[in-house]
Amino acid sequence: MTSKKLSPEQREKLIIILKARFEKNMNRHEGIIVQKKLEASPEKLWSLHEMESTGGEPDVVDYDNATGEYIFYDCSAESPKGRRSICYDHAALEARKQHKPENSAINMAADMGIEILTEEQYRELQKLGNFDMKTSSWIKTPAEIRKLGGAIFADYRYGQVFVYHNGADSYYGARGFRGSLKV
Repeated sequence: MTSKKLSPEQREKLIIILKARFEKNMNRHEGIIVQKKLEASPEKLWSLHEMESTGGEPDVVDYDNATGEYIFYDCSAESPKGRRSICYDHAALEARKQHKPENSAINMAADMGIEILTEEQYRELQKLGNFDMKTSSWIKTPAEIRKLGGAIFADYRYGQVFVYHNGADSYYGARGFRGSLKV
């Protein structure tokens, strides 16, 4: 079990990266100021560090007026590199008898302290740019589909978001997952 705290150097480096990305992509979050809230939330900062270190390029995409929380999504152009070649969840991982992947999307998200994107969130993300044009990302699967052994994933092709199904135990080098975090 790793400590969910960043060293002062890691924290400073992450804040610089997030600030530069924030300023570069003002269209995603016009009028939002988040740095003080981040600095007051070391565990959330650790989760953002995990998102960043696995290639997610997290950025603020929304603000929840009801809870007063900023919402971060993985905004990397393609599904985060450090989260690919994984099946959907732990049950699917355990069900594989041969050629098991190293992990699952749901396990990794939980370990990172983030949530996997829902279909609605994935579609909202696509309004901010074109993501997953060469890769795909697992998205939160409804219980009814999961009970039958399936899971859903999405990508962006031909100017549209496509949502597909696959066996939850499948995994591909070009499929990972995107996460969200409320701060």
